[in-house]
Amino acid sequence: MSEHFHIIRPSEEPLPIEKAVSSLKSALCRYNDENSSLDRNDRAQLVTFSQPVLSTDLSDWLCRQTIYPKLFWMNREQDFSVAGIGIADTIECEKPGSNDTSFQQFGHSLKEKDPGARYFGGFRFNNEEKEELIWQKFSSFYFVLPLLQLTFENNAYSLSCHLWLEKSDDLPSKIRALTDALDSVTTATDCSAIKLPELLNITYNPDEKTWMETCLKALETFESGSMEKIMLARQTILEFSSSFSPLLFLLRYPYPQNAIYRFYFEPAEHHAFFSFTPERLYRRDGNMLLTEALAGTCSKEAFNGSDHHASETLLNSEKDIREHNFVRDMIYHELLKICSDIDMEEEIQVLQLNRLAHLYTRCKAKLKPEFQSDCPVLQLLHPTPAVGGVPKKPALRHIMDLEPFSRGWYAAPVGWVSRDAAEFSVAIRSALVNGPFAYLYSGAGLVKGSDPVSEWEEVDQKIGDILAITRQEA
Repeated sequence: MSEHFHIIRPSEEPLPIEKAVSSLKSALCRYNDENSSLDRNDRAQLVTFSQPVLSTDLSDWLCRQTIYPKLFWMNREQDFSVAGIGIADTIECEKPGSNDTSFQQFGHSLKEKDPGARYFGGFRFNNEEKEELIWQKFSSFYFVLPLLQLTFENNAYSLSCHLWLEKSDDLPSKIRALTDALDSVTTATDCSAIKLPELLNITYNPDEKTWMETCLKALETFESGSMEKIMLARQTILEFSSSFSPLLFLLRYPYPQNAIYRFYFEPAEHHAFFSFTPERLYRRDGNMLLTEALAGTCSKEAFNGSDHHASETLLNSEKDIREHNFVRDMIYHELLKICSDIDMEEEIQVLQLNRLAHLYTRCKAKLKPEFQSDCPVLQLLHPTPAVGGVPKKPALRHIMDLEPFSRGWYAAPVGWVSRDAAEFSVAIRSALVNGPFAYLYSGAGLVKGSDPVSEWEEVDQKIGDILAITRQEA
Protein backbone atom coordinates (compact mmCIF):
# COMPACT_ATOMS: atom_id res chain seq x y z
CA MET A 1 0.00 0.00 0.00
CA SER A 2 1.44 3.34 -1.03
CA GLU A 3 0.80 6.81 0.33
CA HIS A 4 3.27 8.36 -2.11
CA PHE A 5 1.21 10.15 -4.73
CA HIS A 6 2.63 13.03 -6.74
CA ILE A 7 1.12 15.25 -9.44
CA ILE A 8 3.54 17.16 -11.65
CA ARG A 9 2.12 19.93 -13.85
CA PRO A 10 4.67 21.16 -16.39
CA SER A 11 2.59 24.26 -17.12
CA GLU A 12 -0.69 25.75 -15.90
CA GLU A 13 -1.43 27.21 -19.33
CA PRO A 14 -3.86 25.14 -21.46
CA LEU A 15 -2.03 23.97 -24.58
CA PRO A 16 -3.02 22.31 -27.86
CA ILE A 17 -2.63 18.52 -27.69
CA GLU A 18 0.56 18.53 -29.79
CA LYS A 19 2.27 21.03 -27.49
CA ALA A 20 0.93 19.26 -24.39
CA VAL A 21 2.63 16.06 -25.57
CA SER A 22 5.97 17.92 -25.87
CA SER A 23 5.45 19.49 -22.44
CA LEU A 24 4.84 16.10 -20.81
CA LYS A 25 7.85 14.53 -22.54
CA SER A 26 10.09 17.31 -21.23
CA ALA A 27 8.70 16.86 -17.71
CA LEU A 28 9.34 13.11 -17.89
CA CYS A 29 12.91 13.71 -19.02
CA ARG A 30 13.54 16.13 -16.13
CA TYR A 31 12.03 13.69 -13.64
CA ASN A 32 14.28 10.92 -14.92
CA ASP A 33 17.39 13.09 -14.64
CA GLU A 34 16.50 14.15 -11.09
CA ASN A 35 15.46 10.74 -9.73
CA SER A 36 17.30 7.99 -11.63
CA SER A 37 20.04 7.71 -9.00
CA LEU A 38 17.74 7.89 -5.96
CA ASP A 39 16.85 4.80 -3.92
CA ARG A 40 13.12 4.16 -3.66
CA ASN A 41 11.39 2.65 -0.65
CA ASP A 42 9.72 -0.76 -0.65
CA ARG A 43 6.35 0.58 -1.68
CA ALA A 44 4.90 1.11 -5.12
CA GLN A 45 4.71 4.71 -6.19
CA LEU A 46 2.45 6.64 -8.55
CA VAL A 47 3.55 9.84 -10.22
CA THR A 48 1.05 11.60 -12.49
CA PHE A 49 2.19 14.14 -15.07
CA SER A 50 -0.77 16.34 -16.00
CA GLN A 51 -0.86 19.14 -18.54
CA PRO A 52 -3.96 21.37 -19.04
CA VAL A 53 -5.09 21.34 -22.69
CA LEU A 54 -7.51 23.28 -24.84
CA SER A 55 -11.08 22.06 -25.28
CA THR A 56 -11.24 18.87 -27.31
CA ASP A 57 -13.66 16.02 -28.08
CA LEU A 58 -12.60 13.06 -25.92
CA SER A 59 -14.30 10.28 -27.90
CA ASP A 60 -12.95 11.66 -31.19
CA TRP A 61 -9.43 11.80 -29.69
CA LEU A 62 -9.81 8.21 -28.48
CA CYS A 63 -10.82 7.03 -31.94
CA ARG A 64 -7.60 8.40 -33.40
CA GLN A 65 -5.29 6.49 -31.02
CA THR A 66 -3.65 3.14 -31.75
CA ILE A 67 -2.74 1.92 -28.24
CA TYR A 68 -4.92 -0.68 -26.46
CA PRO A 69 -6.77 -1.08 -24.25
CA LYS A 70 -9.00 1.91 -24.91
CA LEU A 71 -11.55 3.10 -22.40
CA PHE A 72 -14.10 5.88 -22.04
CA TRP A 73 -16.27 7.05 -19.17
CA MET A 74 -18.78 9.89 -18.91
CA ASN A 75 -21.02 10.36 -15.89
CA ARG A 76 -24.74 11.05 -16.17
CA GLU A 77 -24.34 14.75 -15.37
CA GLN A 78 -21.73 15.05 -18.16
CA ASP A 79 -19.36 17.03 -15.93
CA PHE A 80 -16.71 14.31 -15.67
CA SER A 81 -15.34 12.21 -18.52
CA VAL A 82 -12.15 10.29 -19.29
CA ALA A 83 -10.66 8.77 -22.43
CA GLY A 84 -7.76 6.45 -21.66
CA ILE A 85 -5.26 4.31 -23.57
CA GLY A 86 -2.66 1.76 -22.51
CA ILE A 87 -1.95 0.29 -19.09
CA ALA A 88 -0.02 1.83 -16.22
CA ASP A 89 -1.45 -0.68 -13.74
CA THR A 90 -4.37 -3.12 -13.45
CA ILE A 91 -6.67 -4.75 -10.93
CA GLU A 92 -7.75 -8.04 -12.49
CA CYS A 93 -9.08 -11.49 -11.65
CA GLU A 94 -9.97 -14.38 -13.96
CA LYS A 95 -11.08 -16.90 -11.33
CA PRO A 96 -14.69 -18.17 -11.38
CA GLY A 97 -16.63 -18.25 -8.11
CA SER A 98 -19.32 -16.37 -6.26
CA ASN A 99 -19.87 -12.65 -6.70
CA ASP A 100 -19.16 -12.14 -3.00
CA THR A 101 -15.75 -13.79 -3.36
CA SER A 102 -15.01 -11.74 -6.46
CA PHE A 103 -15.88 -8.47 -4.70
CA GLN A 104 -13.77 -9.46 -1.69
CA GLN A 105 -10.77 -10.14 -3.93
CA PHE A 106 -11.34 -6.80 -5.65
CA GLY A 107 -11.47 -4.97 -2.33
CA HIS A 108 -8.28 -6.67 -1.13
CA SER A 109 -6.45 -5.74 -4.35
CA LEU A 110 -7.60 -2.13 -4.16
CA LYS A 111 -6.18 -1.73 -0.64
CA GLU A 112 -2.73 -2.35 -2.08
CA LYS A 113 -3.03 0.51 -4.57
CA ASP A 114 -2.08 4.15 -4.34
CA PRO A 115 -4.93 6.24 -2.86
CA GLY A 116 -4.61 8.72 -5.71
CA ALA A 117 -5.00 6.13 -8.48
CA ARG A 118 -8.35 5.99 -10.27
CA TYR A 119 -9.07 2.70 -12.09
CA PHE A 120 -11.71 2.17 -14.80
CA GLY A 121 -13.39 -1.13 -15.65
CA GLY A 122 -16.09 -3.59 -14.76
CA PHE A 123 -17.24 -6.94 -13.36
CA ARG A 124 -19.10 -9.96 -14.63
CA PHE A 125 -22.81 -9.98 -13.82
CA ASN A 126 -22.59 -13.44 -12.29
CA ASN A 127 -19.14 -14.90 -11.75
CA GLU A 128 -20.64 -18.39 -11.45
CA GLU A 129 -21.90 -18.36 -15.04
CA LYS A 130 -20.20 -20.54 -17.60
CA GLU A 131 -17.93 -18.29 -19.65
CA GLU A 132 -18.71 -18.00 -23.35
CA LEU A 133 -15.91 -17.57 -25.88
CA ILE A 134 -17.18 -14.12 -26.91
CA TRP A 135 -16.50 -12.84 -23.35
CA GLN A 136 -12.99 -14.31 -23.20
CA LYS A 137 -11.24 -10.92 -23.08
CA PHE A 138 -13.45 -9.68 -20.20
CA SER A 139 -12.31 -11.10 -16.87
CA SER A 140 -14.24 -11.67 -13.65
CA PHE A 141 -13.19 -8.11 -13.00
CA TYR A 142 -10.78 -5.98 -14.97
CA PHE A 143 -9.84 -2.41 -14.04
CA VAL A 144 -7.16 -0.27 -15.66
CA LEU A 145 -5.17 2.74 -14.57
CA PRO A 146 -4.57 4.22 -18.06
CA LEU A 147 -1.05 4.89 -19.25
CA LEU A 148 -2.32 8.09 -20.93
CA GLN A 149 -5.64 9.78 -20.40
CA LEU A 150 -7.53 12.82 -21.59
CA THR A 151 -9.82 14.15 -18.87
CA PHE A 152 -12.66 16.65 -18.59
CA GLU A 153 -13.25 17.61 -14.96
CA ASN A 154 -14.10 20.83 -13.11
CA ASN A 155 -14.84 22.49 -16.48
CA ALA A 156 -11.25 21.98 -17.64
CA TYR A 157 -9.37 19.55 -19.91
CA SER A 158 -6.05 17.86 -19.21
CA LEU A 159 -3.74 15.32 -20.82
CA SER A 160 -2.04 13.07 -18.25
CA CYS A 161 0.34 10.14 -18.09
CA HIS A 162 0.74 7.78 -15.15
CA LEU A 163 4.15 6.57 -14.02
CA TRP A 164 3.52 3.51 -11.82
CA LEU A 165 6.68 2.27 -10.15
CA GLU A 166 7.07 -1.02 -8.34
CA LYS A 167 10.20 -1.53 -6.23
CA SER A 168 11.85 -3.69 -8.90
CA ASP A 169 11.05 -1.37 -11.83
CA ASP A 170 13.79 0.39 -13.75
CA LEU A 171 12.92 4.09 -13.86
CA PRO A 172 14.55 4.91 -17.23
CA SER A 173 12.74 1.96 -18.86
CA LYS A 174 9.38 3.09 -17.50
CA ILE A 175 10.08 6.66 -18.65
CA ARG A 176 10.95 5.40 -22.14
CA ALA A 177 7.68 3.44 -22.32
CA LEU A 178 5.71 6.56 -21.42
CA THR A 179 7.65 8.68 -23.90
CA ASP A 180 7.01 6.12 -26.66
CA ALA A 181 3.29 6.19 -25.83
CA LEU A 182 3.27 9.98 -26.03
CA ASP A 183 5.08 9.80 -29.37
CA SER A 184 2.24 7.61 -30.68
CA VAL A 185 -0.48 10.15 -29.82
CA THR A 186 -2.07 11.32 -33.05
CA THR A 187 -4.58 13.94 -34.08
CA ALA A 188 -4.28 13.23 -37.81
CA THR A 189 -6.99 10.60 -38.37
CA ASP A 190 -10.33 11.84 -39.68
CA CYS A 191 -12.79 9.69 -37.71
CA SER A 192 -15.82 11.35 -39.30
CA ALA A 193 -15.07 9.49 -42.52
CA ILE A 194 -15.09 6.03 -40.87
CA LYS A 195 -18.32 4.10 -41.42
CA LEU A 196 -19.85 0.92 -40.09
CA PRO A 197 -19.65 -1.95 -42.59
CA GLU A 198 -22.78 -3.37 -44.20
CA LEU A 199 -25.25 -4.94 -41.77
CA LEU A 200 -25.95 -8.43 -43.13
CA ASN A 201 -28.27 -10.01 -40.61
CA ILE A 202 -30.17 -9.57 -37.31
CA THR A 203 -31.12 -12.56 -35.13
CA TYR A 204 -32.48 -12.93 -31.60
CA ASN A 205 -31.44 -15.21 -28.76
CA PRO A 206 -33.94 -16.37 -27.62
CA ASP A 207 -36.26 -15.95 -30.59
CA GLU A 208 -39.76 -14.59 -29.99
CA LYS A 209 -41.43 -17.99 -29.55
CA THR A 210 -38.83 -19.16 -27.01
CA TRP A 211 -39.03 -15.81 -25.23
CA MET A 212 -42.76 -16.29 -24.66
CA GLU A 213 -42.17 -19.78 -23.31
CA THR A 214 -39.38 -18.56 -21.01
CA CYS A 215 -41.53 -15.73 -19.64
CA LEU A 216 -44.32 -18.20 -18.86
CA LYS A 217 -41.84 -20.35 -16.92
CA ALA A 218 -40.80 -17.27 -14.94
CA LEU A 219 -44.43 -16.34 -14.25
CA GLU A 220 -45.00 -19.85 -12.85
CA THR A 221 -42.42 -19.12 -10.15
CA PHE A 222 -44.55 -16.17 -9.04
CA GLU A 223 -47.63 -18.37 -8.73
CA SER A 224 -45.69 -20.88 -6.63
CA GLY A 225 -44.52 -18.08 -4.34
CA SER A 226 -40.81 -18.80 -4.81
CA MET A 227 -40.15 -15.53 -6.69
CA GLU A 228 -41.63 -12.02 -6.65
CA LYS A 229 -39.72 -10.43 -9.53
CA ILE A 230 -37.15 -11.42 -12.14
CA MET A 231 -35.45 -9.58 -14.99
CA LEU A 232 -35.00 -11.63 -18.16
CA ALA A 233 -32.70 -10.50 -20.96
CA ARG A 234 -32.40 -11.04 -24.69
CA GLN A 235 -29.41 -11.05 -27.01
CA THR A 236 -29.88 -9.27 -30.35
CA ILE A 237 -27.10 -10.37 -32.70
CA LEU A 238 -25.98 -8.07 -35.52
CA GLU A 239 -23.74 -9.55 -38.19
CA PHE A 240 -21.69 -7.11 -40.26
CA SER A 241 -19.74 -7.73 -43.45
CA SER A 242 -16.37 -7.20 -41.72
CA SER A 243 -14.71 -6.29 -38.44
CA PHE A 244 -14.86 -2.61 -37.51
CA SER A 245 -14.01 -0.11 -34.78
CA PRO A 246 -16.61 -0.46 -32.00
CA LEU A 247 -15.88 3.16 -31.08
CA LEU A 248 -18.17 4.13 -33.96
CA PHE A 249 -21.12 3.35 -31.68
CA LEU A 250 -19.79 5.82 -29.12
CA LEU A 251 -19.04 8.46 -31.74
CA ARG A 252 -22.42 8.16 -33.47
CA TYR A 253 -24.67 7.99 -30.39
CA PRO A 254 -27.77 9.86 -31.61
CA TYR A 255 -28.93 11.55 -28.38
CA PRO A 256 -25.96 13.47 -26.91
CA GLN A 257 -28.06 15.26 -24.27
CA ASN A 258 -29.55 12.06 -22.81
CA ALA A 259 -29.07 11.76 -19.04
CA ILE A 260 -27.07 8.54 -19.26
CA TYR A 261 -23.69 7.11 -18.36
CA ARG A 262 -21.41 6.26 -21.25
CA PHE A 263 -18.97 3.41 -20.62
CA TYR A 264 -16.62 1.90 -23.20
CA PHE A 265 -13.91 -0.72 -22.73
CA GLU A 266 -11.89 -2.17 -25.63
CA PRO A 267 -9.15 -4.51 -24.32
CA ALA A 268 -8.06 -5.49 -27.84
CA GLU A 269 -8.76 -4.19 -31.32
CA HIS A 270 -12.29 -5.02 -32.57
CA HIS A 271 -13.30 -6.43 -29.15
CA ALA A 272 -15.24 -4.00 -26.96
CA PHE A 273 -18.05 -3.73 -24.45
CA PHE A 274 -20.03 -0.51 -24.14
CA SER A 275 -23.10 0.75 -22.32
CA PHE A 276 -25.44 3.73 -22.65
CA THR A 277 -27.17 3.34 -19.30
CA PRO A 278 -29.40 5.64 -17.27
CA GLU A 279 -28.91 3.62 -14.08
CA ARG A 280 -26.54 4.52 -11.26
CA LEU A 281 -25.58 1.69 -8.94
CA TYR A 282 -23.93 4.06 -6.47
CA ARG A 283 -21.56 6.96 -5.96
CA ARG A 284 -19.27 6.87 -2.91
CA ASP A 285 -17.33 9.81 -1.52
CA GLY A 286 -15.54 8.65 1.61
CA ASN A 287 -18.33 7.38 3.87
CA MET A 288 -21.16 9.08 1.98
CA LEU A 289 -23.22 6.96 -0.40
CA LEU A 290 -25.60 8.03 -3.16
CA THR A 291 -27.71 5.38 -4.83
CA GLU A 292 -31.15 5.06 -6.41
CA ALA A 293 -33.95 2.77 -7.43
CA LEU A 294 -34.62 2.80 -11.17
CA ALA A 295 -37.33 0.45 -12.46
CA GLY A 296 -40.50 0.88 -14.49
CA THR A 297 -40.25 1.85 -18.16
CA CYS A 298 -42.46 3.60 -20.67
CA SER A 299 -41.83 4.23 -24.38
CA LYS A 300 -42.53 7.79 -25.51
CA GLU A 301 -43.04 6.80 -29.13
CA ALA A 302 -46.70 6.02 -28.44
CA PHE A 303 -47.15 9.62 -27.21
CA ASN A 304 -45.17 11.39 -29.94
CA GLY A 305 -42.33 12.00 -27.51
CA SER A 306 -44.42 13.77 -24.84
CA ASP A 307 -42.71 13.85 -21.45
CA HIS A 308 -45.99 14.70 -19.75
CA HIS A 309 -47.90 11.72 -21.12
CA ALA A 310 -45.03 9.36 -20.38
CA SER A 311 -44.96 10.57 -16.75
CA GLU A 312 -48.72 10.24 -16.41
CA THR A 313 -48.64 6.72 -17.85
CA LEU A 314 -45.84 5.54 -15.54
CA LEU A 315 -47.15 7.15 -12.36
CA ASN A 316 -50.59 5.63 -12.95
CA SER A 317 -49.37 2.16 -13.94
CA GLU A 318 -50.02 -0.32 -11.14
CA LYS A 319 -47.60 -2.81 -12.69
CA ASP A 320 -44.74 -0.29 -13.07
CA ILE A 321 -45.27 1.18 -9.60
CA ARG A 322 -45.25 -2.33 -8.11
CA GLU A 323 -42.06 -3.23 -10.01
CA HIS A 324 -40.43 0.01 -8.88
CA ASN A 325 -41.39 -0.52 -5.24
CA PHE A 326 -39.75 -3.96 -5.27
CA VAL A 327 -36.49 -2.27 -6.15
CA ARG A 328 -36.87 0.69 -3.80
CA ASP A 329 -37.88 -1.39 -0.77
CA MET A 330 -35.08 -3.90 -1.27
CA ILE A 331 -32.43 -1.18 -1.57
CA TYR A 332 -33.67 0.50 1.62
CA HIS A 333 -33.75 -2.70 3.69
CA GLU A 334 -30.38 -3.86 2.36
CA LEU A 335 -28.75 -0.51 3.18
CA LEU A 336 -29.84 -0.87 6.82
CA LYS A 337 -27.14 -3.55 7.14
CA ILE A 338 -24.21 -1.24 6.35
CA CYS A 339 -25.53 2.32 6.59
CA SER A 340 -26.92 4.85 9.03
CA ASP A 341 -28.84 8.06 8.31
CA ILE A 342 -30.63 6.59 5.28
CA ASP A 343 -32.62 9.23 3.39
CA MET A 344 -34.85 7.56 0.78
CA GLU A 345 -37.01 10.04 -1.10
CA GLU A 346 -40.71 9.39 -0.58
CA GLU A 347 -41.85 10.76 -3.92
CA ILE A 348 -41.24 8.64 -7.02
CA GLN A 349 -39.82 10.71 -9.88
CA VAL A 350 -39.61 10.19 -13.64
CA LEU A 351 -36.27 10.21 -15.47
CA GLN A 352 -36.88 11.50 -19.00
CA LEU A 353 -34.78 10.27 -21.91
CA ASN A 354 -35.30 10.87 -25.63
CA ARG A 355 -37.21 7.68 -26.38
CA LEU A 356 -37.95 6.25 -22.94
CA ALA A 357 -38.93 7.32 -19.45
CA HIS A 358 -38.17 5.52 -16.17
CA LEU A 359 -39.42 5.68 -12.60
CA TYR A 360 -36.64 6.45 -10.14
CA THR A 361 -36.11 7.32 -6.49
CA ARG A 362 -32.89 8.75 -5.06
CA CYS A 363 -31.33 7.65 -1.79
CA LYS A 364 -28.53 9.10 0.34
CA ALA A 365 -26.89 7.24 3.21
CA LYS A 366 -23.85 7.25 5.49
CA LEU A 367 -21.72 4.10 5.61
CA LYS A 368 -21.03 2.69 9.06
CA PRO A 369 -17.31 2.88 10.01
CA GLU A 370 -16.69 -0.85 9.48
CA PHE A 371 -18.18 -0.75 5.95
CA GLN A 372 -16.43 2.28 4.45
CA SER A 373 -15.10 0.58 1.31
CA ASP A 374 -16.53 -0.63 -1.98
CA CYS A 375 -16.53 -4.37 -1.26
CA PRO A 376 -19.53 -4.41 1.13
CA VAL A 377 -21.45 -1.92 -1.01
CA LEU A 378 -20.98 -4.01 -4.16
CA GLN A 379 -21.92 -7.19 -2.29
CA LEU A 380 -25.06 -5.53 -0.99
CA LEU A 381 -26.35 -3.67 -4.04
CA HIS A 382 -25.46 -5.95 -6.96
CA PRO A 383 -27.54 -7.15 -8.60
CA THR A 384 -30.41 -4.79 -7.89
CA PRO A 385 -33.90 -6.20 -8.43
CA ALA A 386 -34.03 -4.08 -11.60
CA VAL A 387 -31.49 -6.41 -13.26
CA GLY A 388 -31.73 -9.51 -11.07
CA GLY A 389 -34.84 -10.23 -9.08
CA VAL A 390 -36.47 -10.75 -5.69
CA PRO A 391 -35.24 -12.72 -3.78
CA LYS A 392 -31.72 -12.03 -5.06
CA LYS A 393 -29.95 -15.40 -4.88
CA PRO A 394 -32.82 -17.52 -6.27
CA ALA A 395 -33.16 -14.95 -9.08
CA LEU A 396 -29.51 -15.47 -10.08
CA ARG A 397 -30.07 -19.22 -10.27
CA HIS A 398 -33.27 -18.82 -12.30
CA ILE A 399 -31.53 -16.44 -14.72
CA MET A 400 -28.77 -19.00 -15.37
CA ASP A 401 -31.41 -21.70 -15.93
CA LEU A 402 -33.72 -19.63 -18.14
CA GLU A 403 -31.41 -17.51 -20.31
CA PRO A 404 -29.65 -19.26 -23.25
CA PHE A 405 -26.48 -17.13 -23.02
CA SER A 406 -23.94 -15.79 -20.54
CA ARG A 407 -24.50 -12.18 -19.50
CA GLY A 408 -20.79 -11.42 -19.16
CA TRP A 409 -20.47 -7.75 -18.19
CA TYR A 410 -24.05 -6.96 -19.20
CA ALA A 411 -26.10 -5.56 -16.26
CA ALA A 412 -22.98 -5.64 -14.03
CA PRO A 413 -21.23 -2.77 -12.20
CA VAL A 414 -19.00 -0.71 -14.50
CA GLY A 415 -17.27 2.57 -13.76
CA TRP A 416 -14.30 3.86 -11.80
CA VAL A 417 -12.88 3.34 -8.35
CA SER A 418 -10.15 4.74 -6.10
CA ARG A 419 -9.36 4.11 -2.46
CA ASP A 420 -11.55 6.98 -1.22
CA ALA A 421 -14.23 7.36 -3.90
CA ALA A 422 -16.01 5.44 -6.64
CA GLU A 423 -18.90 5.62 -9.07
CA PHE A 424 -20.55 2.62 -10.69
CA SER A 425 -23.36 2.46 -13.20
CA VAL A 426 -25.40 -0.63 -14.08
CA ALA A 427 -24.34 -1.75 -17.57
CA ILE A 428 -27.74 -2.04 -19.24
CA ARG A 429 -28.53 -0.78 -22.79
CA SER A 430 -25.23 -2.35 -23.70
CA ALA A 431 -23.43 -4.32 -26.39
CA LEU A 432 -20.42 -6.55 -26.91
CA VAL A 433 -18.57 -6.25 -30.22
CA ASN A 434 -16.50 -9.25 -31.25
CA GLY A 435 -15.01 -8.92 -34.74
CA PRO A 436 -17.87 -8.58 -37.28
CA PHE A 437 -20.56 -9.35 -34.67
CA ALA A 438 -22.32 -7.04 -32.22
CA TYR A 439 -24.31 -8.63 -29.40
CA LEU A 440 -26.90 -6.20 -28.05
CA TYR A 441 -28.33 -6.87 -24.58
CA SER A 442 -31.62 -5.65 -23.14
CA GLY A 443 -34.01 -6.93 -20.52
CA ALA A 444 -37.45 -6.56 -19.00
CA GLY A 445 -38.59 -6.90 -15.40
CA LEU A 446 -41.29 -9.49 -14.86
CA VAL A 447 -43.70 -9.43 -11.93
CA LYS A 448 -46.98 -11.21 -11.38
CA GLY A 449 -49.35 -10.17 -14.17
CA SER A 450 -46.62 -9.29 -16.71
CA ASP A 451 -47.48 -9.80 -20.37
CA PRO A 452 -44.71 -11.62 -22.33
CA VAL A 453 -45.75 -9.83 -25.56
CA SER A 454 -45.37 -6.42 -23.92
CA GLU A 455 -42.03 -7.44 -22.41
CA TRP A 456 -40.75 -8.49 -25.87
CA GLU A 457 -41.69 -5.04 -27.16
CA GLU A 458 -39.91 -3.44 -24.18
CA VAL A 459 -36.61 -5.23 -24.84
CA ASP A 460 -36.87 -3.97 -28.43
CA GLN A 461 -37.37 -0.39 -27.25
CA LYS A 462 -34.40 -0.51 -24.89
CA ILE A 463 -31.89 -1.20 -27.67
CA GLY A 464 -33.47 1.38 -29.97
CA ASP A 465 -30.68 3.91 -29.40
CA ILE A 466 -27.99 1.43 -30.46
CA LEU A 467 -29.98 0.17 -33.44
CA ALA A 468 -30.53 3.80 -34.49
CA ILE A 469 -26.76 4.10 -34.94
CA THR A 470 -26.75 1.27 -37.49
CA ARG A 471 -29.57 3.02 -39.36
CA GLN A 472 -27.60 6.26 -39.37
CA GLU A 473 -24.75 4.43 -41.02
CA ALA A 474 -26.91 2.74 -43.68
